[in-house]
Amino acid sequence: MTISVLLADDQSLVRAGFRSLLRRTRDIEVVGEAASGDEAVRAVRALRPDVVLMDIRMPGTDGLTATESVTRDPELIGCRVIVLTTFETDEYVFAALRAGASGFLTKEIEPDDLRQAIRAVAAGDALLSPSATRRVVEEYAHRPVAPAVTPARLAALTTREREVVALVAAGLSNDRIAARLVISPLTAKTHIARAITKMGVRDRVQLVVLAYETGLIQPGHTAGDALPEDR
Repeated sequence: MTISVLLADDQSLVRAGFRSLLRRTRDIEVVGEAASGDEAVRAVRALRPDVVLMDIRMPGTDGLTATESVTRDPELIGCRVIVLTTFETDEYVFAALRAGASGFLTKEIEPDDLRQAIRAVAAGDALLSPSATRRVVEEYAHRPVAPAVTPARLAALTTREREVVALVAAGLSNDRIAARLVISPLTAKTHIARAITKMGVRDRVQLVVLAYETGLIQPGHTAGDALPEDR
């Protein structure tokens, strides 16, 4: 299966570099380019790529606003966005997560790492490692941002799904969740997929954000204290 990618960056040289790099990859195809946020949104709607590599700083509509336009559009639910930036700052990471991005990278990323990131995001996996996800979202949770969801929304989850989501938010991998709850890794993955569907989020990263926003897990918790019965 070939992963279709759209490149959104106002610098033609940057787009050319990424295009050249990805052209050598059999399972990844660049299907379009955009030089501004507005162009990116139009291109996504026309081309329906699997993944967008979205620069933050672009003329007119910036990359974060464009990302939100894509991720909030129900007709583009299959498109995932990786935000790219020259400068890695916490504020950009938090803003990218709030906009619905599935990943965050700097432009200094190694070629093989970029390819793997695109594959991971296209598959619906979190781009950030479990430990990085927990660290970033804990910091994000302290920011004075109005919550997008309410605790009542968690009522759709079964008790087991709530347990699994809490452990995802605590930074555990599928294998560790399975071991903790004495279930198979496939069952853990199934619970996560169902929770993502029920909560109407796009991927594992956004599920973690929701867990903090609803208070399902509190900032400062670790993988070891996510559930009382695990101690």
